[in-house]
Amino acid sequence: MELRLAGKKAIVTGGTRGIGRAIVLALAQAGADVITCYRQEGEAADQLARELKELGDQHHVIKADVGKPEEIERLVEECRSRFGSLDVVVNNAGAISHIPFAELTVEEWRQVLDTNLTGAAFVVGKALPLLGEGASIINVGSRVATVGVPLRAHYTAAKAGLIGLTRSLAKELGPKGIRVNVVAPGPVETEMDIPAPVRERYQNLIALGRLGTSEEIANVVLFLASDLSSFVCGETIHVDGGI
Repeated sequence: MELRLAGKKAIVTGGTRGIGRAIVLALAQAGADVITCYRQEGEAADQLARELKELGDQHHVIKADVGKPEEIERLVEECRSRFGSLDVVVNNAGAISHIPFAELTVEEWRQVLDTNLTGAAFVVGKALPLLGEGASIINVGSRVATVGVPLRAHYTAAKAGLIGLTRSLAKELGPKGIRVNVVAPGPVETEMDIPAPVRERYQNLIALGRLGTSEEIANVVLFLASDLSSFVCGETIHVDGGI
C-alpha cells in the first residue's frame, strides 16, 4: 500500500509557519486539497498562498483565529462551502509564552488554553458533520505534555489536555470509523535562532544528537492522514529523536 492522499480534503489550523506550514505543503504535495488558516496578516501567509497556488487552485489560505468560537465556525463553513466534506483535520494552531507560574494571569492562561486546547476541541466539533468513515483527526501536541517545563505550566496543561481529549474522542468517534491521534514533537528547528546553550542541552538529551525538522513532523502527520494508519487510533506518537 502506498501513501496516497489524492482527492482527500483537509483542514490545517495555524498553517503558515513552522510545523504547520510543513504539514500544509506535505499534504498538498501528496495530492490532498487543503484549507489552512492564520491569525495575523504578514509575509508568511502571503508566501504560503503563492506556493500553494503553484500546486493547484484547490488550496486556500484563510484568516481565522481558532481561539474565537465565531471564527472557528466561519472557518469550517469555508470548508463546507468549498469542499463539501472533510477527510483530514489537523489541529496545529498554538500559542505559547514563558511566564513564571506566580505571575501567570487569567488572561494569559485563557489565551493559551483557548488556542491550544479549546480551539482544537471546537474545530473538531464544528467539523464533525463533514467527516465520514475513514476520516482522520490529528492533534499536534508536544513532548512537554508528559514531562512538564518550567515557565510553561499553561502550555503544558493545554498539551496534556489534548492527549485526554484525543483518547476520549477516539473512543467516541472510533465506532463511526473516524480515527483520532496525537503527534507530539520534541525540540524542532524553528525560524527563530535557538541560543547555543539551549541547542547544546537539547542535543545532549536527544538520542539522535540533533533537533528535528518541521518536515519530519509533517511526515508522521502524512502517515496518520493516509490509509497506511487505518488501525491507529487514540495514540500519541512522539516524534522527538529519542529524547
